Amino acid sequence: MKTPAEPLYPDDQIAEPQQNGRGALSNASSRYDDDKKIRTTDGWEIDDELPPLRTTLTRDATRTILARNTSPDIPFDRSINPYRGCEHGCIYCFARPTHAYLGLSPGLDFETKILFKPEAAKLLMAELAAPKYRCDVVAMGTNTDPYQPVEREMKVTRSILKVLSDFNNPVGIVTKNHLVTRDIDILGDMARRNLAEVFLSITTLDKDLARDMEPRASAPHRRLEAIKRLADAGVPVGVMTAPMIPGLNDHEMEAILDASVKAGATRAGYTVLRLPLEIKDLFDEWLRANRPDRAERVLSLIRQMRGGALYQAEFGRRMKGEGPIAQLLSARFAAGVKRLGLNRVRYRLDTLRFAVPESARTALVDAKRDARQMKLF
Repeated sequence: MKTPAEPLYPDDQIAEPQQNGRGALSNASSRYDDDKKIRTTDGWEIDDELPPLRTTLTRDATRTILARNTSPDIPFDRSINPYRGCEHGCIYCFARPTHAYLGLSPGLDFETKILFKPEAAKLLMAELAAPKYRCDVVAMGTNTDPYQPVEREMKVTRSILKVLSDFNNPVGIVTKNHLVTRDIDILGDMARRNLAEVFLSITTLDKDLARDMEPRASAPHRRLEAIKRLADAGVPVGVMTAPMIPGLNDHEMEAILDASVKAGATRAGYTVLRLPLEIKDLFDEWLRANRPDRAERVLSLIRQMRGGALYQAEFGRRMKGEGPIAQLLSARFAAGVKRLGLNRVRYRLDTLRFAVPESARTALVDAKRDARQMKLF
């Protein structure tokens, strides 16, 4: 006779303490870990508040910087991610599960344990100067935000932009942070050569919802201000109303488009909420804690866009969903774009200006010479 299986969770399990300024409410183990971490109590009731959960930075010793992509529903084939993990803490971020590859949690670890790439500019210079390299637009902000708060001090993104500018290699950026305006000197100069465009991702105009859902991203009015400053500097700028979450922020789509056009946006895009892997549980947990009155309705509407599930991974469906609710969102977006005159011009960034600068050739020759000399020791 088989003995009953041990319960999955002990009776004394307790929830993770809520951290101010963080999006996730828990820090479950990586899906690749055999051992699962569970917080329990010894019965002592201690009222003292825990210290804030601080961000830690770790060097990423990657040997390449350009990531390649072959997904048929993504309009670029190469991208750069200066950081792994993102301090913005957006609860819906589809990049959260990538932290599991590092043995870290897609929950709080994703927004507090950040890997940065200090050699990014040097690596990029070598890859762009390689004889086999063929120029095309480099996308930034496709996985984690290149202008998350740690960029203010680290300046990895700025160093990458300088290299792209020197090589005349075009770049497209998506960000939620006003910090992008710091680099208007580079982006404005690149835009005059038709080498740069920027999209600001604006999920909501409700500052309370934004603070709960995207705790360390710039406030909505600051993102609109960034659109204006970029547009005034001559940088082609657009807005991503993304992700649209039915029953939570989808009613704001038209208002976001209107406000963005007034600020200077000329292009727009949108996606619907994606909940792959661990994000399903993280979002469900966040929703029930922060918007309990809407939780069941929001989850029901999401399932209606996803064939009865919370997520569809198929290309073509994962970004837009299916069914009447998804069709209505698509129709509303198309009507708003037409009414506001958005997307009339599709910027075709210039790939014909690309050239390896002499300074890069010299630097690479020096680096190879130094490497040969080091082998002598």
